[in-house]
Amino acid sequence: MKTTHCSIPFTDSDCVLLAHGSGGRMTQQLINDIFYPAFQNPLLGQNHDGCVFPIGNNRIAYSTDSFVVDPIFFPGGDIGDLAVNGTVNDLACCGAHPFYLTVGFILEEGLPLKYLQRIVHSMKEAAEIAGVQIVTGDTKVVERGKCDKLFINTSGIGVVPNGIQISPYRVQPGDVVICSGPIGVHGITILSSRESLGFETNLKSDTVSLNNMIEELLNSIEEVHVLRDPTRGGVSGTLNEIAQTAEIGIVLDEPALPIPDTVRGASEMLGLDPLYIANEGVVLICLPEVLAEQALSILHHFPEGKKATVIGQVVEKGKAWVKMRTYYGGYRIVDMLSGEQLPRIC
Repeated sequence: MKTTHCSIPFTDSDCVLLAHGSGGRMTQQLINDIFYPAFQNPLLGQNHDGCVFPIGNNRIAYSTDSFVVDPIFFPGGDIGDLAVNGTVNDLACCGAHPFYLTVGFILEEGLPLKYLQRIVHSMKEAAEIAGVQIVTGDTKVVERGKCDKLFINTSGIGVVPNGIQISPYRVQPGDVVICSGPIGVHGITILSSRESLGFETNLKSDTVSLNNMIEELLNSIEEVHVLRDPTRGGVSGTLNEIAQTAEIGIVLDEPALPIPDTVRGASEMLGLDPLYIANEGVVLICLPEVLAEQALSILHHFPEGKKATVIGQVVEKGKAWVKMRTYYGGYRIVDMLSGEQLPRIC
């Protein structure tokens, strides 16, 4: 008899499920039930992609991330530049100028050395483009079958300039939400690279370092309230995290969402919602509406920000929710992902 599996898992499981890594509701449950009670402290309580803390007269940003993407090579990039760009972008979203990265490799016995050389070269190029240095690292090898080719962890340190205060707690009614680029490109690129799914697209991953663009934005506009890159959990998961932290309501405008036709078509074929699909070259920005045009003008000067647009607004304080005004004038709730629709996407 064939066994079927529900795509929305039970949330009271006594073991780890794929959905715990989705960036959605079950990821938050894992954090709130297991990690926060054990590790809670004021820095962890910043509820951001990294933490910011003082050392001497400087404020330091620190972030860490792990990458298990499958396949390890895909159109537009590979697991190496994805790892560098991901941590650089997390630091930039803390308002920091990134300086140094660490890298940890977990390698599977039998991995061709030419693959590792290609990935290391890709990381070197990505670090040079972002203006950071990889300064220390670690390597472990496990038996064949105990790891799928290789996994990478990167951590990074940067310095936050004086006067910059980026935090989800600063978001307030009157802010708009800006999306810096097309939604869902990375996730659909990864899915189209998996032979088992049997479809192809001409998309390339949007993996890129955003720190130079973000730094120019922060140098020009003081009142940027929050920056977040919508990776796991997509735009929906990220905005719901911001809404829950700041206790605010957000309304998205469906016609304004920059979803490419290829992403929309592939999502419909696979039964996915583009708002839940991971992005690797996109930043979401919340700032006062009066500054939106200035911000867009700055973003449009960068290749990765040419399609930046306002996609929504913050309308209420005191309740955490995200809704979308549809093409037909009605509204629908945009909730966190309940299950895991895209495993090993980053």
